Amino acid sequence: MQVRPTGIPDVLLIEPKVYADERGFFYESFNENRFRKATGLNVRFVQDNHSRSVRGVLRGLHYQLPPAAQGKLVRCVAGEVFDVAVDIRKSSPTFGQWVGEYLSAENKRQLWIPAGFAHGFLTLSESAEFLYKTTGYYAPDCERILLWSDPDLAIAWPIHGKPRLAAKDAAGTTLAQVEVFQ
Repeated sequence: MQVRPTGIPDVLLIEPKVYADERGFFYESFNENRFRKATGLNVRFVQDNHSRSVRGVLRGLHYQLPPAAQGKLVRCVAGEVFDVAVDIRKSSPTFGQWVGEYLSAENKRQLWIPAGFAHGFLTLSESAEFLYKTTGYYAPDCERILLWSDPDLAIAWPIHGKPRLAAKDAAGTTLAQVEVFQ
């Protein structure tokens, strides 16, 4: 496993060691000991989620406030997405900044997104299946949504036209108005 910091050092891009030949491939998608050694993080995952989206679907930017804050280890196992994390930790030097990475079944990359970040992705392929492990359980009362199109964030989503959004995502709140982490 190879781990690289992104433009926001707390968000990590993880590339697994893939064993491939004419029969197909094999890789370890998660190993707690190797993850801890490679990242220096001691996290406990409590929930796995799996979504499927069609081209043009944008999910996010979601996060949960304490006491139900979540870290996420995300990956795309079918198709391709553009994955985004936004730092919403008021005391952070990268507050209000975002990073984006292309995750796909082909590149097998994963992204570690710690608590204190809003997260979302845009489906670029005909369809995509997205898996994520979370360090906290889903808690609807603590869930918040940062507006994906907030002009102050200026996220460079690779989309032409309008994305397909859930009503709650379309009604997200701007960074200037949303509840953030201290």
